[in-house]
Amino acid sequence: MGGTDPQARDEFLAAGAAAGRLLASQGITVLYDSSAPGPLAELVAAFQSAHGMALQVSSEQLGERTDGVFALPGGRESLEELLEAGLVDAGAREPAFGLLNTSDYFSELLKHSGDGVLERFVRETQRGRLIVQRDPGELLVAMGEYRPPETRRQQS
Repeated sequence: MGGTDPQARDEFLAAGAAAGRLLASQGITVLYDSSAPGPLAELVAAFQSAHGMALQVSSEQLGERTDGVFALPGGRESLEELLEAGLVDAGAREPAFGLLNTSDYFSELLKHSGDGVLERFVRETQRGRLIVQRDPGELLVAMGEYRPPETRRQQS
């Protein structure tokens, strides 16, 4: 989970809280690697208020233990950390990587294929793992339906 800007706009905070309630209602365990304020804090608070199980883990453990990565708007640094943990350190596993694109937060970044963050952490064969949605429910459904292409599994 990512999105750590303490000065986040209200819609980012609301998106974090909505995502937290949704994840709890689906019985999903949340692993997160930060206790910083902002959208992530809102997600964790709403998740725990809805009796969800949230575990704070290191970024190394996140890469080893996750079935999917869900990034919130609110900080380029958190996106870098999540890209590294979710896409690079996943080994042979290929978890889905969802970006909650509230107010088109990630749109500019994704438009520029030469962007340093994407260029450093996302190989061309991994770009298909990025799932981008504005609605947390639609993002969760798309992540649940994600299946890694057979061709990528055979090349590993």
